[in-house]
Amino acid sequence: MTVRRVLVATLACSALASLPRAARAQTTLPSLTGSSYRPGVDVLDYDVHLELPDSGLFLRGDVTVSARRAPSLAVLRLDLIDSLTVRSVAVDGRRVTATHSANALDVPLAGAKGDTVRVRVVYDGPVHDGLVVRKDARGRWTWFGDNWPDRTRQWLPTVDHPSDKATVSWTVRAPTGRTVVANGVLLGTKPVGAGRTETKWREGRPIPPSLMVIGAGPLVRYDLGETACRNGDRAQCVQQSVYVLPENTSWLPGAFQSAGPIVAMFQELVGPFPYEKLAHLQSNTRFGGMENASNIFYDGKLFPTQRVSDGLIAHETAHQWFGDAVTEREWAHLWLSEGFANYFAALWAQRAHGDTAFRRQMAAMREKILADRDVASRPVLDTAQTNYLALLNANSYDKGAWVLYMLHQQLGDSAFFRGLRSYYARYRDSTALSDDLRRELEQASGRSLGQYFDQWLRRPGFAKPAIGWAFDQSTGSVSLFVQQDAAPGPYAFPLTVVVTDAGNVAHRLSVDVPAEARATLPIPGHFERKPKSLSFDPDSLLLARIARL
Repeated sequence: MTVRRVLVATLACSALASLPRAARAQTTLPSLTGSSYRPGVDVLDYDVHLELPDSGLFLRGDVTVSARRAPSLAVLRLDLIDSLTVRSVAVDGRRVTATHSANALDVPLAGAKGDTVRVRVVYDGPVHDGLVVRKDARGRWTWFGDNWPDRTRQWLPTVDHPSDKATVSWTVRAPTGRTVVANGVLLGTKPVGAGRTETKWREGRPIPPSLMVIGAGPLVRYDLGETACRNGDRAQCVQQSVYVLPENTSWLPGAFQSAGPIVAMFQELVGPFPYEKLAHLQSNTRFGGMENASNIFYDGKLFPTQRVSDGLIAHETAHQWFGDAVTEREWAHLWLSEGFANYFAALWAQRAHGDTAFRRQMAAMREKILADRDVASRPVLDTAQTNYLALLNANSYDKGAWVLYMLHQQLGDSAFFRGLRSYYARYRDSTALSDDLRRELEQASGRSLGQYFDQWLRRPGFAKPAIGWAFDQSTGSVSLFVQQDAAPGPYAFPLTVVVTDAGNVAHRLSVDVPAEARATLPIPGHFERKPKSLSFDPDSLLLARIARL
């Protein structure tokens, strides 16, 4: 996501067998023990039926949750805010008495047979968060999902955590004249009488609850056409569209003319686009942009003033691969989403606007990192932070992007992108942690990256070396003296050194600095006379503040 400057009917008995391959494949994964959030349960699918009112905040929901459970699991706990009233709960078609308190719905599973259960929850009530319900500037009612990080429970009963991904179907009845857009592919729209229309969507790829959304309002579709056909998943093209309020259509496509080339570039670098389509919506969201799977929601206030940029589109589109298809299993690993999106947006700037634009973006991020209080005091992998919104900081976005940038420099194009493609292919439609990325990059490069990941992700701050040099006339050699005894301790890094010799000839050399408090390092080469000067990291390619001894 991009942060603003300051985010039914039950399934038939045969439904599980008819779930898409990706959903059914989860049954072979070790997900029943893979998450500390809800051990013993793996949600496979949500079948969501919603009734949107003609006006106001009142929502009626009917959701069937299909889940695989461990044999010992006696109670299925779903996250659902207390202000919503649960009218009935059924397990495999049999009514049960569930307990709804402390924003959780505990459903007893006694009597359920087999390792897969279907829990149907019928509920209603006013919705004040998660689903943003409000009038637009012209007094028209709109509804937009805005779930991140764990606000899906404000309007849907789910296992509201990124570790448990599932497929989702939507059946939404709304006032006629409102366009309903949701995850996945459109299955159909039909009038149902009394001035209402029913719309069905289906997302056949497992996604986390935070990305399960609808958008509904007087939206007009602008078709961007099919793009990126060469690399599309299962050889299909990627259909892209923009949905805006009718008064904002005149300037389209605007920056969205880059949407097709952006998808094509990211497919080229990483792998097939993971979803059935990509829609871009003018919406209500607390974020500047929100990367809902196959449905990117943008801050609606950007549209009347035409302030949607191709950089914003690139950032949110990159999330479709990183964050959506491959989802961080635990909140502390958010950089696997936001760091990737920031770095890939910079790579898009390089492709579209040249090296100068790329260097400008990376320099701005570096300047922010070196001055940021969160970076100085907290690590990127911040397992102590329980306010998940506070993770939307320079560590997750900017330092995460720089961790990738420095890796890219050190490993080179071939190994770096080979590792990313392997990481994406292995964990697509699933979840991953930082060490999963490390292992794929190690395999691709043949290098051990444990120290690199530890020092840049698990420590606060950045490198702070003090460097001096000396010339030995008898041997014609130059040595560096590197001190790293200040917090947060010594780092290992490749250091570019430019030696300007006595004849004003510049020699660009590289030295591997070890993670030691004190190190003396010989500079490659022989010099007849004492060099005029040495400069260190002249291109600012390190997250380091270098002092001179």
